[in-house]
Amino acid sequence: MIKKGSITGARSVFTKEFKERAVELALNTNRKHSEIAQDLGINRNMLARWMREMKRSETGHMKAFTGRGNARDEEMARLRKENVDMRETNEILKKAIAIFTGGNPR
Repeated sequence: MIKKGSITGARSVFTKEFKERAVELALNTNRKHSEIAQDLGINRNMLARWMREMKRSETGHMKAFTGRGNARDEEMARLRKENVDMRETNEILKKAIAIFTGGNPR
């Protein structure tokens, strides 16, 4: 675990190994997840999110613990880029229609 930021707004950045071990501990013991999270010094919601990420990675939907950000951010960036590309293509097609029909593009 690495601490980042100022003293007032310190943000914890956890290594992939730390997250994997936390999830493994939660899955392979009979202890409550909230107890495990408290022992590790993390929020129980964070542990639950890591468990969801691990489960999704096992089903092939996304990679778990990819580093900065998460897989949803990567997918969102990909979708935004795809959206920009589609808008550009749409504009080009509108202009092509206007040229070939002699009309004005909408």
